[in-house]
Amino acid sequence: MSSVLMFLAFIVFMLVGLPIFASLGLSSFLYLMFSDSLPLITMIKTMTEGLDSFTLLAIPFFILAGMIMNESGMTTRIFAFAQSIVGYLPGGLGHVNIVTSIIFAGMSGSAIADAGGTGTMEAKAMMENGYDEEYSIGLTAASSLIGPIIPPSIPMLVYAVIASTSVAKLFAGGIIPGLLMGLTLMIMNHIMALKRNYPRNIGFSFKEIVSTAIHAFWGLFAPLILLGGIFGGVFTPTEAAVISIGYSLIIGGLVYKGLTWKKIIRIFFNACESTVSVTLILASSAIFAWILAYEGTPQRIAGLLLSITNNPILLCLIITAVMLIVGTFMEAGAAMVILLPVILPVADFVGIDRVHLGIIVVLSLMIGLLTPPVGLVLFVLGKTMNVPISRVIKGTMPFLIPLVFVSIIIALVPSLSLWLPSMLG
Repeated sequence: MSSVLMFLAFIVFMLVGLPIFASLGLSSFLYLMFSDSLPLITMIKTMTEGLDSFTLLAIPFFILAGMIMNESGMTTRIFAFAQSIVGYLPGGLGHVNIVTSIIFAGMSGSAIADAGGTGTMEAKAMMENGYDEEYSIGLTAASSLIGPIIPPSIPMLVYAVIASTSVAKLFAGGIIPGLLMGLTLMIMNHIMALKRNYPRNIGFSFKEIVSTAIHAFWGLFAPLILLGGIFGGVFTPTEAAVISIGYSLIIGGLVYKGLTWKKIIRIFFNACESTVSVTLILASSAIFAWILAYEGTPQRIAGLLLSITNNPILLCLIITAVMLIVGTFMEAGAAMVILLPVILPVADFVGIDRVHLGIIVVLSLMIGLLTPPVGLVLFVLGKTMNVPISRVIKGTMPFLIPLVFVSIIIALVPSLSLWLPSMLG
């Protein structure tokens, strides 16, 4: 059974509705079943080795930390602070939505955590103040993508392991692109608010800013601890993830008093469920990628790409386009495990920096969270808001324009991703 047939089997399994990890695992299993030279034990060995990474340990910890912060009342205080800063602008609650996502991004590293936690609160607040339902949910979905771009970032941890790249530099490289995403979404929200006559939420008050900042101080301080520790070399990203759990438990339970033992137990169970989902995808995609490498597929595709062009900027645009398409039907972790072995040699050959490539790949794949059929953010918001998925998709589509625009700008201007990492030395 060739790698082509294995890939076709994977597509068929996806089309009949099997989960991504099952589609990858079953198609790999069939390949090994019909192979004369590879034993089935290869599958278990490769899947296990695919998860054998200290850096990947940070993923379940950041998932858990984000859930604790959502349940502890920390995000509610952050929302109030963001409202005091930008709520007076036209389309104020839309701006609040985006600024809250930017702040929360510095604590969670996950678009799903943002959408399922602060996102629900933000969308409800917008609808209660006269914003259209589709617009409120669409903007909430789009702003949640800032979460995995501004550090810490779970997808960037996966990329760092596969590409053997500095996590700290990747995290630094995501700050400007993440802020650029927020800026373009705020510009679009401002234009749409004026066009649709959406309300300003409150008047500007410096006293209110100070009051809400004091109220949200410990929540606002969390990103400074995490990112300062990582960039300062005080602790690794994995250690930072563990510290964020302890910090959120102490602040949420003892300071904000928003946690109970019943809540904590439920949070841990939900975090375990999310972690199992992520690790199954990474493990099954590891054997799938290993078989492709065994068949020499990466070398053939790399040769094809280089036959088109060896211009770094054009290749960055091609990679962006490929990742935007792949992200519509494949989970980001699986896509990176499978495709990076193909892309990395080409990027190295033409001189594309691996940090810049990482930002391109992660940002482009994250946009897939807003596109069917695998757009997890769409399904999370549809479920939590009790809105048909068709209406969620309709509301989200206009916000793909600024996000795709940012992904193209990041591909064309490497310094946007590389300036801050260069400051780290």
